[in-house]
Amino acid sequence: MTSATDTSTGPAADAPVRVRFAPSPTGMFHVGGARSALFNWAVAKQQGGTFVLRIEDTDASRNQPEWVDGIMSAMAALGITKDDPAFEGPYFQSENAGIQKEAAQRLFTEGKAYYCDCTRDVVLARTGNQQTGYDGFCRDRGLEYAEGRALRFRTPAEGETQVVDLIRGNPTFPNKNLEDFVIARGNGSPVFLLANVVDDIDEHITLVMRAEEHLPNTPKQQLLWEALGQTPPQWAHMPVIVNEKRQKLSKRRDKVALEDYLAEGILPDAMVNYLMLLGWAPGNDEEILPFDELVRRFRVEDINSSSAFFDVKKLTAFNGEYIRALSVPEFTEACAPWLRAPAAPWAPEQFDQKVFDAVAPLAHSRVALLSEITNNVDFLFLDAPIIDEDSWNKAMKAGAAELLVGVRDALAEAAWEAETLKDIVTTVGEAHGMKLGKAQAPVRVAVTGRRIGLPLFESLEVLGRDRTLNRLDAALARLAEIATRTDAEVSAGAQ
Repeated sequence: MTSATDTSTGPAADAPVRVRFAPSPTGMFHVGGARSALFNWAVAKQQGGTFVLRIEDTDASRNQPEWVDGIMSAMAALGITKDDPAFEGPYFQSENAGIQKEAAQRLFTEGKAYYCDCTRDVVLARTGNQQTGYDGFCRDRGLEYAEGRALRFRTPAEGETQVVDLIRGNPTFPNKNLEDFVIARGNGSPVFLLANVVDDIDEHITLVMRAEEHLPNTPKQQLLWEALGQTPPQWAHMPVIVNEKRQKLSKRRDKVALEDYLAEGILPDAMVNYLMLLGWAPGNDEEILPFDELVRRFRVEDINSSSAFFDVKKLTAFNGEYIRALSVPEFTEACAPWLRAPAAPWAPEQFDQKVFDAVAPLAHSRVALLSEITNNVDFLFLDAPIIDEDSWNKAMKAGAAELLVGVRDALAEAAWEAETLKDIVTTVGEAHGMKLGKAQAPVRVAVTGRRIGLPLFESLEVLGRDRTLNRLDAALARLAEIATRTDAEVSAGAQ
């Protein structure tokens, strides 16, 4: 690629767009980073351009090789793969250290940067104001490089720097408000501002689309582009993503890792669709659209500058729509990770694929997260249901024992098919003054352990007569034990 020390003016105006995504390998893949990657990917795909992945790995104390693999796998889950012709990279910022240092030296040689030996404490003692920043003390001292001396960029004292931002208009920054900022540390290593610019020049980036938190750096970086004899790229600073309290998403407070959402059963296509709508809309009040259609409609200029709310409930609702759009065989396959250890509470030998296949059509329209499938079907594969105590207390009220006795006796000899089972519970319920909705609650909790789940009577049909009767007997035994214990407590209290 072209060195940043060359004097060419960058790619021609009509050159194919080149965008970049530049994450640091320091942790899980943040949903904000995923949104940035997708927006850049959409531009590259729409305009027949190139998406450059650059790993900013210069922070050796925090970078871990496994995080690079995590970035690649997370992006692949979103459909951004290195096998696509639009994909280029990954490049590693650390590999560009040489040309970054060359650029810093060139700026010094041309008088566009100077060495400074002022420490923060010295500057503060001289200015007496922490808010003032650096005062330009070393501008004309003519210092040469020495260990411990930082290299500062000589910011123009007059005029203003205008940033061409496709989302925020053309904000201008008075140069007098931009202090002579550091571009290389006292050990000679370039700082983020310069390294980023040099890498973008080297990779021929034409559009830098990134989070709005970088906007204050942009006039400084644009001055660096121009000082290095290059035409600055277009800029687009995307809105910050906030939680329900309108606070910026934070990994210390919020669930922000893409991997966590996928692990609980958010389908990748649903996540892609949702992330594409964080700050942008395709129009016509449409939201659930395939990625190719989102790409076709996407316009950077239509991205909203206001903060974007990461609404977990809306994401879950999106996911439910995507799940229901799957065929039953596709749904069955998608559920597989949640039907085995460590997600499943049953032993491998207890699982019966044919039994699951029988209830999959019932679950298909009811789960919004794939992880919900485990609790919906665990009663089929466990020897005894996992009793949810809140469900038990709400369902097993006065009259529940008598109802269960009547249902149990009737089911013992009934034809074992869903409609007949429903008729029996309806009839027994009416005999006890209960409508079906109330009558089936004790039966459901006794058999499945929960008040909410798959359609009851179809579930009983799959579970089978013997297992159903055994669970009704177990529930009646527990109710009898509770009644005995209660009577004993009442008797003790009367004494």
